[in-house]
Parts: sequence; structure tokens; C-alpha cells
Amino acid sequence: MAQPRARTGGRWILRSLASRLVLVSVVFIAVPILIYQQFRAADEDKQTLLLQSAQQQGQLIARALEPLLAKADASLLPRLGEELARFADENTRLKLLLRPKSVPGAQGFYYVGAAPLAPNANLDLERQRLLEQGILARLADTCSGNQPLAIRLQTATGALEVLTSITPINSPFGCWAVVTSHSTPTYLGSSIGQPYWQTPEVQAAALIYLAMAALVLLLFLGVWSNLRRFGSLARQIGNHDSGRSSFADQNTVPELRSVAEDFDRLVDTLRSSADNLRRAAEDNAHAFKTPIAVIRQSLEPLKRIIPGSDGRGPRAIDMIDRSLDRLDGLVSFARRMDEAAADLLEPPRRRVDMSELLEDMLSGYANLLAERHLHLRLLIAPHVVVRAGEDLLETVVENVVENAISFSPIDGNIQVRLARSGRMAVFTVEDDGPGVDPVNIERIFERYFSQRDTVESSEHRTLDATGTDGVMRTVVPFDQPVQPAGTGDSLHFGIGLWIVRRNVEAVGGKVTARNRESGGLLMRIELPIAH
Repeated sequence: MAQPRARTGGRWILRSLASRLVLVSVVFIAVPILIYQQFRAADEDKQTLLLQSAQQQGQLIARALEPLLAKADASLLPRLGEELARFADENTRLKLLLRPKSVPGAQGFYYVGAAPLAPNANLDLERQRLLEQGILARLADTCSGNQPLAIRLQTATGALEVLTSITPINSPFGCWAVVTSHSTPTYLGSSIGQPYWQTPEVQAAALIYLAMAALVLLLFLGVWSNLRRFGSLARQIGNHDSGRSSFADQNTVPELRSVAEDFDRLVDTLRSSADNLRRAAEDNAHAFKTPIAVIRQSLEPLKRIIPGSDGRGPRAIDMIDRSLDRLDGLVSFARRMDEAAADLLEPPRRRVDMSELLEDMLSGYANLLAERHLHLRLLIAPHVVVRAGEDLLETVVENVVENAISFSPIDGNIQVRLARSGRMAVFTVEDDGPGVDPVNIERIFERYFSQRDTVESSEHRTLDATGTDGVMRTVVPFDQPVQPAGTGDSLHFGIGLWIVRRNVEAVGGKVTARNRESGGLLMRIELPIAH
């Protein structure tokens, strides 16, 4: 049985709205991460190509300036800006740094020219950034090796430019460094000099993706919230405290409006049917009990008139009297069956302390147990709260316990146990009676089925027969008195355990019976724990 349950649990997880919401959330988180990684790798390749192109451009400009810089001296410094302007344009900017041989270290580099002209504040900022990143320190050591850069700077006018390469030139006068920068959309629109997630394309895609994910999650959450409100209202209806609330009022999803209205119609139909059953049970019981009472009253003068010496007359009166008792009992049980059916149409789902209920009810059996010389043992766990109805549970306990008492022999033992088992409360009743024929162990929960021994004696004999309507009747010869089935003065019609099963299953529980190895019967009832 474990394998089918596991498969059922797996299907439940896949079909659960909460599980699907979690799965969708995982997908919405994982997919952008994977896509981001792929796009960032592609952007890194693009960035490498752009920097290589800028580096080659810087090398070409440096080689073109190398003959001039190789023989430059202090008198040539003012003219260097004009030379740089030959290679610069509105999008490509050049700056020239110099570290004279007499000045050691990275701090010895100074800007001596720029094209187009740039404010000194911008040049100082550029120089500071190159110092912080250790670029000038590496140039100071070797004054060789073209280095690609990826530094974003803001000019005095607020415009952005990207430092793309720095090319050193060694000369007798000192170490020259040609810095190339670009302000074209190709460079500014790329991720050069900034994290990839700050690029406009990624930010726009992220906003669109987040909006789509939010819409999908809001859709899921809206349906889930609506279903939770439906469930809460259903529990309130089970507790008979829903007031005037309806599923249509609780609904916020237009597509579920027809479903909510169908639920409301179903609830109204069930409530109306339950009320009609209760009224019919009351009316029928009143209609039958009135003529029964008239017949019973009419027998009293007959009892006084018929002499006791006439054997057939008193026996006939006794048969009528006992039949009236049985008929009166049948009317009462029919009423109980109709009321039970009405209760099952809208079974209660309240929180009931089963432990307290059992202790209160079982204390009322003290006198009956003493009369039968029976010993009751209680093993009741405290504060076991179940989800059911108090009247419904009282009917269950009453039928099961009285069934055990009626079958127990003198000086017999009855054990009542209540314990928790996972999400269920387990209520068991054990007795020392004769048990049940294994063939009929399941039939004892059928309506009108009874295995109680019919009383036989040398003076009379009764036979059990089942009519065409399924009701078991006792057929007695006219000249013998009627002895009702059961023990003592009680009447049994075979519906007690049928009502037990219907009540227990109505609240999501389960009832089973089995013969004990040491003799007697064990009734096991499982009820859902209230959380």
C-alpha cells in the first residue's frame, strides 16, 4: 500500500496550486540568472573587441607621435597640444602625460597636453583615478606595454567619456603616456567601465521581466487567496456560524463568479433539504405516536374486562402491548434516522474537546455498570481536540459504549482509550463479549443488521424474518408472548452502528471493528484533529 500512497502524494504535490506557485517562482528566479550569465559572457566578448580596437588605435597614434616625442625637450611642450589635435576628433580624445627622468615614482606623471582642450580639474581627476588603480605605478617601473583601460569619467560639462587605452613611449627626456578616450554611443552604451547590470538594455529587460513576473504571481496569489476565502467560508458553514456570508460575496475573481454562485445554490439546497427532513421526521413521529397512544389507552379497560382465567385473552393483550412498545421504538428510531440524515447534509466542523466529552459522558454510566457488575477502564489522553460536532459525537459514543455494555458478561471488563495518532484522534472501545462472526464483521455497520441472539425457551419460540422492505421483524405464534430482540428491556433495530459509521465518516473520520484475540470486540474510531 505504501507505493500507491507515494504515487498519490506525488500527484498531489504536482497538482497543488501552492506547489505550482513555488515552481513558477523558482523558474522566474532561475531563468533570468541563466540568461544574465549568457548575455554577460557575450558582452564581455564585445567589450574585449572594443578595448582591443581602442588599444590598437592608441598604439597607432602613439607611433605617429613617437618621432616627435623622442627628440622633445622643454621648449616643445607648448606645441604638443597642436600635435595631438591632428589625431583627435569630437568623439576621440587624447591626453598626454609626462614623467621626467629626474622625477621618480608614479606621482611624477603630469598632464602636459590634451586635445580637445580639457579643464585642469578634469585632468587632475583622471590622473587621480589612474594613480588609484595602479596604472601609473606600472608605467613608472617599465614605461612599456600598451594597457587597455575601462574607466568612466564625467567631464566638466557633465558629459561622460570612457578611458580606453594608455600607451607609453620611452624617450631620453622621460616617460610619455598617450591616454585615449571615447564618448561615442558604442562605448558609452556598453558595459565598459561599469557593471553589466547597469547597462540600459539590461535594466529595461529587467523592468519588463519583473513586471511580467509580478503579473503572473499576482494572478496565482489572487486565485489562491480566493480559494482560501472559499475554504474559510466552507469551514464557517460547517460550524454553522457563517451568518449571511456567501461564496459570491467572498469572490474577487470574475471568472470564478459562476462557480461561487453554484456553491451558494448548493449550500442553500442542502440547508433546505436538511430542514425539510427534520420537519418531516417531527411530523411523522407526531402522526404515528398519536394513534399509538390512543391504542395504548384503549387497552387499559380491556385489561380490566378480560378475566385472568382466560389464557388466550391476556396473552393477546400482552402481545398487543409489547407490539405497541416495539412500534413506539420503531417510530423513535425512524425519527433518529431522519435527523441523522439531516445532520449529515451539513455536518458540523467545530472544535470539540473529545477528552472532556468522554469523561463527562462515561461518568453517567456508573450506575448501569454497577448493576451489570462491569469494570470500566479509562485511558484518555488530555486535551484531544477534534473537528466535529458535540451532538454528533455524543451519539457515536453512546451507541458504541452501550453496545459494549449490552454484550459484556457479568464481571466483564470494558476499556475505553483515546489517543493522538498523527493528524487523527483514535478512540477505541474493547469488551469481553462474544465478539462477531468474522463473516459478518463488516455487516454490523449495515442498516437493520443485528446479530443479537433471539430468546428461546420451552414455553415460546421467536423467529427473525426480513420483510420485502428490508426491515427485520420478529414473527411470533399467536398463542405465545412476544420477546423483543436484545437484552433486558431494551429494543434493538440494527441501526446504532450504522449511525455511528455515517456520523464518523461525515466529519472525515473512519470506523472499523475486529475481534480481539483474547475474546470480545474492539471498535476503533478515527477522527480528524482540529488544528
